[in-house]
Amino acid sequence: MELEGKVGLVTGASGGIGAAVAGKLHEAGASVGLLSRSGDDLGLERALGLACDVRDRDAVRTAAETVVERFGRLDIVIANAGVGAYGPFLELDPEQIETMIDVNLKGTLYTAAATLPHLIASGEGDFVSLASVAGLRAFPGESVYNASKFGQLGFTRSLDHELREQGVRATCICPGGVRTNFAIGAGRNEGDPELEGMLSADEVADVVMFTVTRPRRMRILTTSFRPMTEASWG
Repeated sequence: MELEGKVGLVTGASGGIGAAVAGKLHEAGASVGLLSRSGDDLGLERALGLACDVRDRDAVRTAAETVVERFGRLDIVIANAGVGAYGPFLELDPEQIETMIDVNLKGTLYTAAATLPHLIASGEGDFVSLASVAGLRAFPGESVYNASKFGQLGFTRSLDHELREQGVRATCICPGGVRTNFAIGAGRNEGDPELEGMLSADEVADVVMFTVTRPRRMRILTTSFRPMTEASWG
């Protein structure tokens, strides 16, 4: 159990990639704080489920402090909460624009602000943000989603410069298409052939686990991977 005695925190943990990552952290021996709007603990023995909206900076700080109080430390943070809405920029609902920036970008910043002091205190912390290939390349119809994910990537890369000498690794993970409710909610329906070729949430979680279990003498800055059915542009 590679992460025996470690403590992780995952945002957007109630389903999809977040739930898959939480399960694998737990399986590897870690205790986990699971932040989501529902507060689900996923039935994991060493888990604390907390209802938290990452758009609320104070709520994220309180949740992080609660996780540390419960488990005594914090070693791994996965900033995973995210939303998407697609279409020409001038046709996007203003509320959708605000939500993408607030959840995807500000939510990552708020998660970092609440957790980094604890990661520094651990001496061997990992901060991982789940972005997207949309953080590496612009797509038509995804202008604001691109903006939020490019922001995530730039923020995480800057953290690497600031935190490396304090023992904290900062990694941005940028998968291609993933077969989750997030993908289905982006204009696709169940049974869409395009979904069948996508990555699974477990496959993305495997990359997260690879990242946080590397020897401390190495760090992964940005990693991107795509299903074989997805073109290799960008």
